[in-house]
Amino acid sequence: MAKAKNVYVCSSCGLESAKWNGRCPDCGEWNTFVEREAVVRKASSAKTTASTAVSYSSEDIMSLSDISSRSNEVRYNTGLGELDRVLGGGLVKGSLVLLGGEPGIGKSTLLLQICQYVGNNNTILYVSGEESARQIKLRANRLGVDTDSLYILAKSDAEAICETIQSAKPGVVIIDSVQTMCISGINSSQGSITQVRECTNLFMHTAKSAEIPIFIVGHVNKDGAIAGPKVMEHIVDAVLYFEGQRNLSYRILRAEKNRFGSTNEIGVFEMSDGGLKEVPNPSQMLLSSRPKNVSGCCVACTMEGTRPILAEVQALVTKSAFSAPRRTADGFDYNRLFLILAVLEKRLGLYYGGLDVYINIVGGLKLDEPAADLPVALALYSSLTDKLISDTLTAFGEIGLAGEIRGVSHIRQRVAEAQRLGFEKCIIPKACMTELDKSKYDIGIIPVSSLRGAIDAVTK
Repeated sequence: MAKAKNVYVCSSCGLESAKWNGRCPDCGEWNTFVEREAVVRKASSAKTTASTAVSYSSEDIMSLSDISSRSNEVRYNTGLGELDRVLGGGLVKGSLVLLGGEPGIGKSTLLLQICQYVGNNNTILYVSGEESARQIKLRANRLGVDTDSLYILAKSDAEAICETIQSAKPGVVIIDSVQTMCISGINSSQGSITQVRECTNLFMHTAKSAEIPIFIVGHVNKDGAIAGPKVMEHIVDAVLYFEGQRNLSYRILRAEKNRFGSTNEIGVFEMSDGGLKEVPNPSQMLLSSRPKNVSGCCVACTMEGTRPILAEVQALVTKSAFSAPRRTADGFDYNRLFLILAVLEKRLGLYYGGLDVYINIVGGLKLDEPAADLPVALALYSSLTDKLISDTLTAFGEIGLAGEIRGVSHIRQRVAEAQRLGFEKCIIPKACMTELDKSKYDIGIIPVSSLRGAIDAVTK
């Protein structure tokens, strides 16, 4: 038999080609083609001719009105309110959820913890290709997980695992991790692009056919993306990312994709000796260590889905020791920083050209909405002039190129959150005053229409 020729696979989208390409014709990425062995399947599993095609009868067709969508039948509560929030209200039956994050961030810990609550009404099958059953038992003892409904399967054969799921019919399945799973009929190693794609596809068909929700853990590469082909993220129903720094105890769970809920929601957890603990009030956590009487600090109010979160913006403007001054932004858009600096120089006459500028969002939070423009600008002004901003003041608003302050959404939720946390003043865009009744709030509301007006309100 002639030996199968190698193929070239795009590491970004998984496209296979008989020859190497500098640019992928499918996704447009450059230098992503990697040589792989050609996929060789067993003869028994490779028969896909027209003679084996399956036709569906009218009994398989369902009317939309006949499909049940009651929440108590469709979703499971996981026992962690922050996880349920990110999932859109709970774990949907028949869904395939991909959970990714850095090594040691808490992916396996989170999934093992929810087994304690889910095990009260359902059986859980925990499939591990990395750890032995004894290792999982030791971790469960440390986390206080002692449910009798948790079953362990330390195997890596994806086809055998799916057959076990179909026969045992567990309530929830956890696959840890998809990079360790393999299909014996594919001639490539575990963790390869082909194996990861085919295993994910197999788990997806199993979840849909049996209506069993499946969690799969995904490793990340050096760029922070989930290892494997990009098509894997298109196959699954939800993609969750664990974010956070290894030297900090707080973790943020964010949905990059969710077919059953919003992708703007986040969940906040704190890593402790007993596992992950929910942080129901992220604003109070992020502002707990705020410095007093220090210039360059301002509090911003950002929206993460339906939840308003107050975060501290810190700016440092100092003399540069280099011919080209440095610009650094941690947790804030780098290009947006240049835009704000240009507006401050042009409209207010401030000079940042020969100065180093540093922006930091405390707590590892990322401010990616335009409403964070105003607090960043106020922090930059405070650091440059060394004038203090009141500890009881918060601000939000979008800055235009003409120096105007534009309106933002969810104005009532933002002001209410600032009032709840004890702030006395709130600078808001004047355009939002039509949506707000000042008599209903005890906080001082300061409407401004320009960046100059916001600076004047701060320096009074």
